[in-house]
Amino acid sequence: MGALGRLAAAVALVASLAAPPGATAAGSSFGTPTATATYGTGIDFRQPVTLAAPMLRAELLLEFPKEPGPEVRVVAAPAGGSSTLRFTLDTSTGGLLPNTTVTARWRLVAKDGSSSVGPSVTVRYDDTRFTWQTRQGRLVRVHWYQGTAAFGDRALQIGEDAIARTGRLLGVTETQPIDFFIYADQQAFYDALGPGTRENVGGEAIAGIRTLFALITPADINASWVGIVIPHELTHLVFDTAVSNPYHFPPRWLNEGLAVYLAQGYDGSDTTTVKSAVSAGTLMPLASLTGQFPTTRDRFGLAYAESVAAVDFLVRQKGEAALVGLIRSYANGVTDDEAFTASLGLDAAAFDAAWRSSLGARNPVAYGPVPAPSGPLPVDWAGSPSASGSTSGATGPPSPAGSTGPTPTAAATQGQGTSQGAGSPAIPLLFAGLVFLAAVLLVRFRSRRRRDGGPMRPPRVAR
Repeated sequence: MGALGRLAAAVALVASLAAPPGATAAGSSFGTPTATATYGTGIDFRQPVTLAAPMLRAELLLEFPKEPGPEVRVVAAPAGGSSTLRFTLDTSTGGLLPNTTVTARWRLVAKDGSSSVGPSVTVRYDDTRFTWQTRQGRLVRVHWYQGTAAFGDRALQIGEDAIARTGRLLGVTETQPIDFFIYADQQAFYDALGPGTRENVGGEAIAGIRTLFALITPADINASWVGIVIPHELTHLVFDTAVSNPYHFPPRWLNEGLAVYLAQGYDGSDTTTVKSAVSAGTLMPLASLTGQFPTTRDRFGLAYAESVAAVDFLVRQKGEAALVGLIRSYANGVTDDEAFTASLGLDAAAFDAAWRSSLGARNPVAYGPVPAPSGPLPVDWAGSPSASGSTSGATGPPSPAGSTGPTPTAAATQGQGTSQGAGSPAIPLLFAGLVFLAAVLLVRFRSRRRRDGGPMRPPRVAR
């Protein structure tokens, strides 16, 4: 369901909840609802009801974290008497992430249009394939199933430090817990994140459920890259808090660039990658990195390198305060150009151009559809043709020589018949020609009537 559909469903739900006591499905009553989650299979929702009469329909209203409104699932209309409404949300294809909470309510709609909404039930969809150990910090809760207590303690410390450092930089105070699930098996990790997960992903933060998933084996917990991937992903969650608004999310390159910048800086590897792209003429403009990054491995890595390079350039040119101001301004729901202009004094395209210029990069070549060239048009449509056959545009035909009055436009000449004006002999000639043609047709018509001995008949059409 799209955003507009979810919003409409939310409005309908609010309307039903706000309805006066008499505007309910007459004679209906609800028992205690239940929801049972089975990992990899689905969530089974049940609602006992007692009805005085058959209903027009029953609906299950499903609410997911940070979604604008409930999703509506219609089930078979129940008959009168006592029965149990039931619906199973299929999760076998990996469409629901672990640690997602789902809140459900049932709505009954009577044949007269009245409705009533039952009590809510909330269930969390957990990955029950493993026996999880848990360490709780001030904000971060680490969950792992392989490794010692020291493994969990180190992951927890890295996570808490990253949250505190990013929060101080962006002026954000985090208050809600963050769950951090560590998988020791690659396939289990990919299964948890779903079939669309890229093969080079080692960690992913999901802001909607405030959860971080990472692939770290017990043998790798002390590796240097672990001290990078955890802060990187947790930076995304603090970034989301800093820019949260219902209208517009910042460009992805800014989000990823900040995460790389804080976790490891603009290091030698990324510097080399960007310089090589400049030399080869393959540097991508930032405007191409506002949404999903490229899927090929080399372009994917280049997208991250460019993102941190742009953030590094911003800080060197404008200072860290300007970076923070830019990020925080998005919380007001502003556009990219509004955010960049207010914080940096130039719009997003100008910043992009300045960054590429600092690298000595060539201007990017634009690919894709382009407007078709304009062709010649009749003078009364868009002005007089030029010497090359193209039109002169929207200014209309030129004024006659020596004229001091305004130039007539296409709209002003509309309805004149021809460009020669009402006084031209073209109109009488055209009228005479039409009269002559009518006379010829009349003569032929009468001649054929005499030959056939009757009225003209339409020709036969073969079938």
